[in-house]
Amino acid sequence: MVSSLPTPTTAHHQQQVNYLQISRQSSSPHHHARTAAALSRSTAHSNPITIADPNNPSVAINGLTRRAQDKRANKNGPQWTALDIGGMGLKNLSLELFSYQFLTTLYLNHNNLTFLTPEIRRLRSLTHLDISGNKLTSIPAELGFLINLKELFMFDNLLETLPPQLGTLYQLENLGLEGNPIKEPFMSILYKDGISELIAYLRDNCPAPPPPPEREWLAFESERSEAAEQESMFTVLTYNILSEKYATSQQYGYTPSWALEWEYRKDLILQEILSYSPDILCLQAIEASQYEEFFRDQLKQADYDSVFWVKSRAKTMSEWERRSVDGCATFFKSSMFSLLDKQIVEFTQVAMKHPNFEKTEDFFNRFMTKDNISGLALLETKETKQQLLVANAHIHWDPAFSDVKLIQVGMLMNEVTRCGNEWIKRYRLAYKDISKLPILLCGDFNSLPTSGVYEFLSRGSVTSEHEDLVEHNYGLFTSKGLSHDVPLRSAYSQIGELPFTNFTAHFTGAIDYIWHSTGMLTVNGLLGGPDGEYISRNVGFPNAHNPSDHICLLAEIKFKSPPAGPTYPQFRKPTNK
Repeated sequence: MVSSLPTPTTAHHQQQVNYLQISRQSSSPHHHARTAAALSRSTAHSNPITIADPNNPSVAINGLTRRAQDKRANKNGPQWTALDIGGMGLKNLSLELFSYQFLTTLYLNHNNLTFLTPEIRRLRSLTHLDISGNKLTSIPAELGFLINLKELFMFDNLLETLPPQLGTLYQLENLGLEGNPIKEPFMSILYKDGISELIAYLRDNCPAPPPPPEREWLAFESERSEAAEQESMFTVLTYNILSEKYATSQQYGYTPSWALEWEYRKDLILQEILSYSPDILCLQAIEASQYEEFFRDQLKQADYDSVFWVKSRAKTMSEWERRSVDGCATFFKSSMFSLLDKQIVEFTQVAMKHPNFEKTEDFFNRFMTKDNISGLALLETKETKQQLLVANAHIHWDPAFSDVKLIQVGMLMNEVTRCGNEWIKRYRLAYKDISKLPILLCGDFNSLPTSGVYEFLSRGSVTSEHEDLVEHNYGLFTSKGLSHDVPLRSAYSQIGELPFTNFTAHFTGAIDYIWHSTGMLTVNGLLGGPDGEYISRNVGFPNAHNPSDHICLLAEIKFKSPPAGPTYPQFRKPTNK
């Protein structure tokens, strides 16, 4: 029996009562579909439809929140995204329903459901879910995977508590709980502070999940010989550590606030690095203060020397403001390597001096507004006197600027070539040219394996007709295309790349890489990706066990037989650049 409407005590309570009243007026079969159809018929010049998304008409119905329809609907996908099976007296739901992953709106209200299957987690596109007026005594924790939900109505059920996993639903705008015998403190928080505070309470009080299994080491079989056993081997790790400035609750609202705090995350990052103990370490998104006050000294105690390059904007800032600017840091085992030289690559500065750039509208409005940088370090092994050029890169993030990403990587390869050839001469290295010099390109390239950046690095060129360039004008870079002379291969291409290196609630993909020149370097082994079962139980990173939204990549690399007859100068001092 439905209880009478309660007397509101706060503004948030009043909102609950208002929505409860609307919900109780929606108990007839297919109420929302019928209402949407009626609205469609009454709207002048509207196209006939069987069922529209009742969550998206252009005017309000009964005071519920409405939004304009997305006119960019996928023409190849379903022509409907809303389903109303409310008011039908259903006791069970077919599992087939949960294969409709295109649904954005689902009405299951006013039925006789006593159980909601965890399979509902598959409906990740849902923005509106109404399960009001049923006989539910609990809801599955898997509801927390529906991170796109804006409205979740659960009025008039038999719920006594809420699973803390609902704390991941940080985009909720409307939450209906009235008419349930829910125990404290949930309703008190909702009445007093509103939906966002209740979600934050659930999120921050959710028990940490079990830690993930150790990532598998993938060793590759190779021909062994007496000479091969003598070849130098080293490990390299690259890691975007998610700087404190970027780790906001707005961006990572599904992460408990305590797990997002830098003081918590920095120790996990350091522990992870030390557990792998790489010979070379490339970090991106590391703030100046984090490098100077934590990582430099902590890793120094573990036998690492380092060099740090900060983003260009720091030049115009005070010393205090500069502390929060991020950049790239390259660390190396001081017992194994010496630093011969280093060079920052400021893409905007390089572009201003480059003859192939025309000062076009795209140049100023798209490229020059991004201050990404990379850093180059020329290392030498202390035992075998083999040189290695290590590039540490952090490329622009925005998918809408794929042209900028490609041009930045083009600039990077130009500087790798220029500096490499210059260093070969300066230090009289035993390599004929840049194509023979051992080179590593590590970092966050913010580009998928299907991108122009990946094609450019792996194939050595992209044409002017590439989709990332064709609509933009940067002078010869776009009219003639891009090319480079360094034979490169992604270390992880041996396993077809990892399924992802960046894992968030709204994006999962491989965008970080370890590239190596194929002439003098080969891959012995790789660190595999995170356990699939563990990933399936998480909405995204960071979390209690993963301190960044990226995972680290680790490869074991070996030098091929070094060239004969190198001549080394007696003194080598790094230049200050």
